[in-house]
Amino acid sequence: MPQPSQFDETDCIARAQRGEVAAFSELVTRNQDRIYRFLVRMTRSQEDARELTQETFLSVYQALPSWRPQAQLSTWLFRIARNQALDRLRRARHVEFVALDDALHQQVPADTPTPEAMLQARQRIAELERALARLSVEHREILLLRDIEDMPYEDIAQVLGIGLGTVKSRIARARAGLLQHMPR
Repeated sequence: MPQPSQFDETDCIARAQRGEVAAFSELVTRNQDRIYRFLVRMTRSQEDARELTQETFLSVYQALPSWRPQAQLSTWLFRIARNQALDRLRRARHVEFVALDDALHQQVPADTPTPEAMLQARQRIAELERALARLSVEHREILLLRDIEDMPYEDIAQVLGIGLGTVKSRIARARAGLLQHMPR
């Protein structure tokens, strides 16, 4: 019998739906990092993001036997994670996003540019973060899914439960709003 990591996603999902723990563990392994990063940005808390990631996959585990692949698994996972995050944020009565500086700083390659160039980049990221914080929740969320997670428009529509045309217009408005808040 092949190891779960050798299964394609469809086979892995089918095995997990039949109750194979190793196949479900493989699905978690394949998707948990993206879900966690999204949740960190949504909640601004690594602790909350860890808890919400666990809650997301618990919900997935409970619903997986009856899930039907009308969309990609990742789209369904992001929708569950988004709902978990919004519920937590509503209960906390605040909506904030993690500073892009923190997320991007962790991805800086070893052969970084000069200290001056790094300072300029950090200042630009800080400006971007301040501009992003001024946007509505809908606009921040859609920019995170499209520009940070690189999610296709169709998947964003599924995650947010809105039409494709709405996705496109909301992204355009969000980007325009972001540019308005950026210093010249």
